[in-house]
Amino acid sequence: MFSKACQYGIKATVYIASQSSLGNRVSLKDIAFNINSPEAFTAKILHQLAKSDILDSLKGPTGGFVIPKGRAETIKLSDIVSAIDGDSIYMGCALGFESCDVLQPCPMHNKFAGIRDDLKKMLQNTSLYELAHGLDDGMSFLKR
Repeated sequence: MFSKACQYGIKATVYIASQSSLGNRVSLKDIAFNINSPEAFTAKILHQLAKSDILDSLKGPTGGFVIPKGRAETIKLSDIVSAIDGDSIYMGCALGFESCDVLQPCPMHNKFAGIRDDLKKMLQNTSLYELAHGLDDGMSFLKR
């Protein structure tokens, strides 16, 4: 459903939010290790997220990535998805057709439109804080 970059982006921001709530800045190496992702690919994703003001990137020996206190509550998953994948997930055809609408629907159009709408609502209503809090409580995990 999400691109690999988006999956890593969500995992990375959840991890950074969790660590930020403890007052920690995290390095690229630490993030890549804790979400089980390639370091170079993770760096590109984190750059996109910083450019979109989802997280802060601090340079230097005491640098790293951080989400300032209070911001995790206002960042929605839809913000992360949009920063990495854009809005195509909300408009794409289930079967990959370039054009798919009510006038010329694919066989799955009517069923998939509802799923896309539900997904959009879930992403717009789920905060980064909620996911990071589940991680902090040991109720969810980023690495197997």
